[in-house]
Amino acid sequence: MAKKSKFISHKNNHKLQDIGKKILKLMHEKTSKIYNYKQIADGIDYKNPRQREQVIQALHKLLADQRIKEVEKGKYILNLKIEGTLMGTIDFNQSGNAYVKVDGLEEDVFVHAKNCKDAIQGDKVHIITYHYKGKKLEGSVIEVLERSRTSFVGTIQIVPHKDFGFVVADKKQINTDIFVSKSKMNGAKDGEKVIVKILDWKPNSKNPEGEVTQVLGMPGEHETEIHAILAQYDLPYSFPKEVEAEADKIDRNISDEEVKKRRDMRDVLTFTIDPKDAKDFDDALSIQKLDNGNWEIGVHIADVSHFVTPGTILDEEAYNRATSVYLVDRVVPMLPEVLSNDVCSLRPHEDKYTFSAVFELNDNAELQKQWFGRTIIHSDRRYSYEEAQERIENKEGDYAKEIIALDDLAKILRKNRIKDGAITFDRSEVRFNLDENNEPIGVYFKISKDANHLIEEFMLLANKKVSEYISLTQKNEATNNTFIYRVHEDPDPTKLLSLKEFVSTFGYKMNISNPKKTTESLNKLLQDVKGKGEENMIETLAMRSMSKAIYSTDPIGHYGLGFRYYSHFTSPIRRYPDLIAHRLLQHYLDGGKSPNKHDYEEQAKHCSAMERLAADAERDSIKFMQVKFMEKHIGEVFEGIISGVAEFGFWVEIPENGAEGLIKLRDLIDDSYMYDAKSHAVYGMRHGKQYQLGDKLKIKVMKANLIQKQLDFKIVE
Repeated sequence: MAKKSKFISHKNNHKLQDIGKKILKLMHEKTSKIYNYKQIADGIDYKNPRQREQVIQALHKLLADQRIKEVEKGKYILNLKIEGTLMGTIDFNQSGNAYVKVDGLEEDVFVHAKNCKDAIQGDKVHIITYHYKGKKLEGSVIEVLERSRTSFVGTIQIVPHKDFGFVVADKKQINTDIFVSKSKMNGAKDGEKVIVKILDWKPNSKNPEGEVTQVLGMPGEHETEIHAILAQYDLPYSFPKEVEAEADKIDRNISDEEVKKRRDMRDVLTFTIDPKDAKDFDDALSIQKLDNGNWEIGVHIADVSHFVTPGTILDEEAYNRATSVYLVDRVVPMLPEVLSNDVCSLRPHEDKYTFSAVFELNDNAELQKQWFGRTIIHSDRRYSYEEAQERIENKEGDYAKEIIALDDLAKILRKNRIKDGAITFDRSEVRFNLDENNEPIGVYFKISKDANHLIEEFMLLANKKVSEYISLTQKNEATNNTFIYRVHEDPDPTKLLSLKEFVSTFGYKMNISNPKKTTESLNKLLQDVKGKGEENMIETLAMRSMSKAIYSTDPIGHYGLGFRYYSHFTSPIRRYPDLIAHRLLQHYLDGGKSPNKHDYEEQAKHCSAMERLAADAERDSIKFMQVKFMEKHIGEVFEGIISGVAEFGFWVEIPENGAEGLIKLRDLIDDSYMYDAKSHAVYGMRHGKQYQLGDKLKIKVMKANLIQKQLDFKIVE
């Protein structure tokens, strides 16, 4: 190795620290691997002679700091024996305190706000751990290894008679305000909501320095708040021009040459069933009665993979977005409109390229044969769910006979699925009627009926059977082929036990001795509470006991559906994992060997993260619209149900519109109230009055805070 430099300048030292962080990040991916300096240099993309010299210097520094060990001359490994130091991702809560998630640790490490240093929400951090006063494990941030973001949404507060101000971030993603000089305010006025980018955060400085990159408008205004949500979650308003240009160049013509490569199903009765306001139709069903008396059901999915190919900027953009995001008043699509609403959309009376799962079922919905491959279809009719439901209920209308046949088969599939261990959560979703200015003028609930279940069952069948086809041999043995699965872990046993103990106070029994008994008990519980006063509370707690579904290359199964193998295959217009599944299925149909699993696992993690982000953004937009709707009802009294309980208060939901408001314990002046986590309740210390999850009570709407997206309620005796 080259000789260690005798003198390292302050500027160079800062540079070496950055290189050191990159080296540690690389080595942390495989903690047991031994690297030479060339492997490290290649791994962090430092390849020219000058850069390699810097890598050598950074390695010397890491050795001196005991962050790495030299196992033999020129070969290095992470030093995992530095007692009490860990690396992980930091997650802040509303109080400003944080938790660091560390791979391999069951519990996250608590970090007090004063010990978070200059960490920001989602940063990869290096922490030192200790047991504070002999209690639970705590940590302090030593350094930030990798920033998750540098731009934030907040409100600018200009200091009177000074040439500077501060941006106060909307959410507790950053522990302090951001200093902005007058020259970097970009015309922002005091009190406006802005996007600010951090330019520098000097060591030992409380406030980072930043510049306003965009002025969103005054807080509380509709467009300001919706654009703030988009910016908060880093969701793009539009597609880059080069992506739109590439999409516009796509050949929309159906070519004879391509048709010859596909199974032609244009003569088979085919239709779509979607929400009445849908613009992209990525799934269709075909049905025909076979000579042997069985049914041939085709599940046809838009063949996005034909138009969006790996290595293109169109594919790169779709991957980065990973999912379409459905805010209350707009969609942030994964694909440009020319693809999502036109080229790929299975619009009626148009020939379309599809990727299909074709099943032969008998009248008992038992699978006789299956086929997977590329097809071409022609949709004969576009139905809304309401139109399909009318045909199921009234037994009349165009193609009523075929829709009823599909419904009969779907009901059998659903019954068998529940019998085999699926859990039947069937919660309604809140929706808004908006006027021409996107102001909420009404609230309604999306409730699943037979037509919704019909589509759901055939999509589940396709997802399941595609996954099994790739994962199992004809002898039902695992192939170990690389694939992207939708997985759902078993519930947390501690949460299940807590649920069992809690529902027993209402007279309900649960058997959680094994997974099968647990699912049977959960389904019976959900059925038994229907229409009861405790229905909402118990259903909420049951859902909270469940794990979150994610994407993975490890087929651990889907607990909620009761499937051993399950993938997402049916929505490639709006979900990137489905596009991955299409490509892999075609690869295997062509006789290809199993590709590198690691690459796909990284894609699965990215898609899971983006899905969570989309869900959070959608939830924020619903909260905003609910608060906006309730602005007109300040001072009015409603019947509510306690939907959540915490140390500082409890939330009450108004069943008729889904709006949720907070009642703070400090506002209850009739007694001093304490929180009991076990019973999900607060109770008065002197008089014993209790407010418990699921209780009904009358409330008055006191305040609607559009900026915080929060309603404040008061109990009306």
